[in-house]
Amino acid sequence: MKKMILLFSHTLSESQKKQAKELYGVESFLSLPKKLQSIWSNISPELESVEEVMFPLKEFISSNANRDDVALIQGDFGGVYIMVNFCKEQKIKTLYATTKREAIEYINEQGEKMKKSKFEHVRFREYE
Repeated sequence: MKKMILLFSHTLSESQKKQAKELYGVESFLSLPKKLQSIWSNISPELESVEEVMFPLKEFISSNANRDDVALIQGDFGGVYIMVNFCKEQKIKTLYATTKREAIEYINEQGEKMKKSKFEHVRFREYE
């Protein structure tokens, strides 16, 4: 059963799930356990290197992913770089999501100019 491993800090939209199934043959989605999700979502900007922080994530992928699974990887640039390279070594296809942003400007009740952004999934792209 082909999985999509989620190294991602958001919840997948229905359109993302549908596209993953149709384009990549994904049959199930594997989120990180709570502790690992916390690590991934809260990488400290104070660290000189994030290599050591990635060890538990690499162990999780090694234990739960198969060749030809896909991984959706988005987050801290250093963490993404490390995990994309690791997954590629494991023959796991690595993807990121692209979105279209629609910005709406409005005046709130206090007369202040505000801006609200709406993001819509467009497609997945493979890290090359």
